[in-house]
Amino acid sequence: MRRLRVVLAIAGVVLGVLVYRIQIDELGRLTSPARASAIVAVGWAFLVAGLVAWSRRPGNRMGPLLTASAFALLLRQLRYSHDPAVFTVFFALGEVSYALVAHTVLAYPTGLVRDRFERAFLVAAYTVALAFPLAILLVHDGTRSLRFLDPTPHASSIVLVEDGDLAVAFQKAFVVIAWGILASLFIALVVRRLWRATPRARRMLAPLGVGAIAVALRAVFEGVFTFVPRPSEVLYVYLFWWQISGFLALPLALLVGVLRSRLARGGVADLVVAMDHASPRDLRDALARALADPTLELAFRLPAERRYVDADGAPLELPEGDEGRAVTLLEHDGEPLGAIVHDPILREEPRLVESVGAAARLALENARLHAEMLAQLATMKESRVRIVAAADDERRRIERDIHDGAQQRLVALALQLRSAQREREVDPEIAELLDESVHELQQAVEELRELARGVHPAILTEEGLAAALESLCDRTPFPVELDVHEGRLPERVEATAYFVACEALANVVKHAGASHASICARRRKGVLVVEVRDDGVGGASAGTGSGLRGLGDRVEALGGRLTVESPRGYGTRVVGEIPCES
Repeated sequence: MRRLRVVLAIAGVVLGVLVYRIQIDELGRLTSPARASAIVAVGWAFLVAGLVAWSRRPGNRMGPLLTASAFALLLRQLRYSHDPAVFTVFFALGEVSYALVAHTVLAYPTGLVRDRFERAFLVAAYTVALAFPLAILLVHDGTRSLRFLDPTPHASSIVLVEDGDLAVAFQKAFVVIAWGILASLFIALVVRRLWRATPRARRMLAPLGVGAIAVALRAVFEGVFTFVPRPSEVLYVYLFWWQISGFLALPLALLVGVLRSRLARGGVADLVVAMDHASPRDLRDALARALADPTLELAFRLPAERRYVDADGAPLELPEGDEGRAVTLLEHDGEPLGAIVHDPILREEPRLVESVGAAARLALENARLHAEMLAQLATMKESRVRIVAAADDERRRIERDIHDGAQQRLVALALQLRSAQREREVDPEIAELLDESVHELQQAVEELRELARGVHPAILTEEGLAAALESLCDRTPFPVELDVHEGRLPERVEATAYFVACEALANVVKHAGASHASICARRRKGVLVVEVRDDGVGGASAGTGSGLRGLGDRVEALGGRLTVESPRGYGTRVVGEIPCES
């Protein structure tokens, strides 16, 4: 394959020299050394870009396409020869060069054209490029000068019907269809491709697209000149150099893309430094910068669970058969460590992705352990929430059992004793005993009611947090100022807020020696803040006492936090911050 490329390079150089001589010798005053050199430079630019792309990416069709375009552009110039056979062959095939250039642009960077609209356009372009020149040659009698050729008539070797006017009409129709309509469609396809491309693909396609649009616009102008007078010679010269600039931009854009890939691989050393002791999130960001793909996702394999998680520990499903995403697996000794989910355009830079992947493996194991820890932490948080929910359900069940079971039985027994005492005359000692029994039963009922309230007050479920806190304040033996959110909140949030206030107030009653307290429960930016203050002796701590420690665990299970400020002699302030969904 290398020998073939060397042969093609030599052939391209020889052909370029031949084209230059034909331009100077056959066109004479219609050209200049500068114009002839520019035309040859365009062909050689495509040839260099094609051979470089071919050598760098042998499996990609871009190299052969660019090389074929180079030879087609150079051979097209042989149609200026006055030799009938040479003129006939290269006039018939010359317009294929522009179809090949369009094919190259639409195939970049994969070398394949997959979009059905683009494929339909290329079929039309190749058909028009072959059919119209052949039709012109079949009727061209050599008496009329054809457009874009020198005034000296050129003779066709395959003429069937001599009709110079029809040949000129065919050529005008070709210019309108190929250089007017098809060139305009080509511009629309290039713009559509840029619009639909991912950010990384758009950066790669933009320089090529600009050059392609410049060339196509020059063709559109030629289509317009079929119906309006051609511009002045000076303006026409400017249009020629505009076209040359656009043609030169196409292979240059491709070389820039190849060079960018090599420069990116050279920055892998910087990536290794950036990944040293990096967190999963930092590792993902470093890979995204190295591959210039902001949409990149890094998946970490959890061997024990046989699943992937992202940098935050959340479950991540690898895309399968998705044209919009590509996956590069990262393995060590045959065992999957993770995967990079990236822009599919990176499939055309396999060496870059492999280099970045190799560097990523150096840090991936530590990052994977970090991600696994985050996943376990997330699982633990979910389990804590489930435990809190289960405990609340159990509290409600116990409260219902106390209310509907033992409490009702004791009340019924007290009523029966009162009824027995009233209906029958009994010994005074027995009557006194009955009185004491009824009093004890009433005390037991009150204690059960207090116990039920402590387990889970029914008023909290039925009327909400505001009513439950108001009832709590009414049962407190000193004044408590209340400021509470009146609306209903999620059940778990209300229960947690109530128990924060209940436990904090119970501690005030038991230990603070306070004469006054306040409870404030207000929503602030999606968080319910419950604050209990007192004017007692202070000295409390969230780390002492099972009550406050349990409250801290309960609040943290919902993603919140509990803080206690209690300087000695200045009272205590307990604050629970509980996220709420509504």
